[in-house]
Amino acid sequence: MPARISPFPPAAPHDGRWHWRTLWQAPHRLGFAAAMAVLLVASLWWGWMLLLRVWPLGLPSLRLAPILVHGVVMTLGFIPLFVAGFQFTAGPKWLAVAAPPAQALLPPVVLQLAGWLAWLFGGHWGMGWAVPGLALAATGQAWVAARFTVLLRCSRVEDRWHAAIIAVAAWMGVVHLVALALALMGEAIPLALVVVRSAVWLYVIPVFVAALHRLVPFFTSSALPMVEVWRPWWVLIVLLAAAVAEATFEWGGWLQGQGPSRGWMLSRGLFELVVGSIVLWLALVWGLVQALSIRLLAMLHLGVLWLGLAYCLLGAAQLLGLRQGVPLLGLGAWHALTMGFVGSILYAMVTRVSCGHGGRKLLADDATWWGFWALQLAVVLRVGSAAWPNESLGLLLAMLVWLGALGPWGVRLLSWYGRPRPDGRPG
Repeated sequence: MPARISPFPPAAPHDGRWHWRTLWQAPHRLGFAAAMAVLLVASLWWGWMLLLRVWPLGLPSLRLAPILVHGVVMTLGFIPLFVAGFQFTAGPKWLAVAAPPAQALLPPVVLQLAGWLAWLFGGHWGMGWAVPGLALAATGQAWVAARFTVLLRCSRVEDRWHAAIIAVAAWMGVVHLVALALALMGEAIPLALVVVRSAVWLYVIPVFVAALHRLVPFFTSSALPMVEVWRPWWVLIVLLAAAVAEATFEWGGWLQGQGPSRGWMLSRGLFELVVGSIVLWLALVWGLVQALSIRLLAMLHLGVLWLGLAYCLLGAAQLLGLRQGVPLLGLGAWHALTMGFVGSILYAMVTRVSCGHGGRKLLADDATWWGFWALQLAVVLRVGSAAWPNESLGLLLAMLVWLGALGPWGVRLLSWYGRPRPDGRPG
């Protein structure tokens, strides 16, 4: 029987030590490492702010509202860096084009890192740091968006829709960063807060639903052959249209001045309940129940489930608040979307790409799995914090669990990104 020859060269010897140079051996290493750094620093900063609400041991000087600083960096800070690592790993394969070297992403990544560091300092030192920080971040994100747009234009494959949606959404992220800078220069803080929420609907959600529409049915069918690939275009259209409608509700409510009318709240609440019901049905059709037997796949499907639950909670908050004229649950329902949906999908996809493209087994080990469930607990605590007798204490507890979930996970993955692949292959 002839010997089988491996298509890969034998692993080159290496000492396995962490080194900066290893970060630019692959786009996911560089993008994910930068994103993880921003995520962990921003989470620690927000945890510090929440701690001072409960135990004011000496309040730091603040020049910007902490909720604005937090909302901006958690929406437009680390997410674009994670997306950059993903889109230059998966995007060239989708588009059948040559991937740019990871070194080409180094300048825009450094710009964004510098920008978000300046933004966090600006929360304490004022506009002289915050606005230039946003400008640096916008420049870096525009650079990344331009590089991806070039790949899209060079592609000759027929199905470029998912990549095109991600490209358009990336430019929307840039637009929202510029709008934030202009709002801050005009000292229009309420407008800036609306821009943050609009960025979630017009940048973050389109990127995530486009990626999920392409990947979740494929991943599920590959792992569970009894589940057919099912991703009709109308599903993606509905999810994108819902996000645009939500952004319209945000801007319409702001334009009404003194808050949305009860008719506006009723319309929005009913709309969100309908969309939530559709997404919950979609989660079941995509194989939620069957996927629970495979950890890495279950994390993705539970993230999709959170999208449906978030829409339902947002709708219920509108309807239950009709008498008072203000949505109930505070920002709890909003965090079902951002922490529950976005956080769960990010955790699952970053883990999957880091394993699959890092020379490791494509699975969620015990540390990853229980970290994911700690994240779910953090989401539940944050959603229910408005019902606590002391809401500040509830927020702090949710944040501590969030840090307990993402801290070890993030530090572990950072240690991977700076080390060579254990199988000795490049990348």
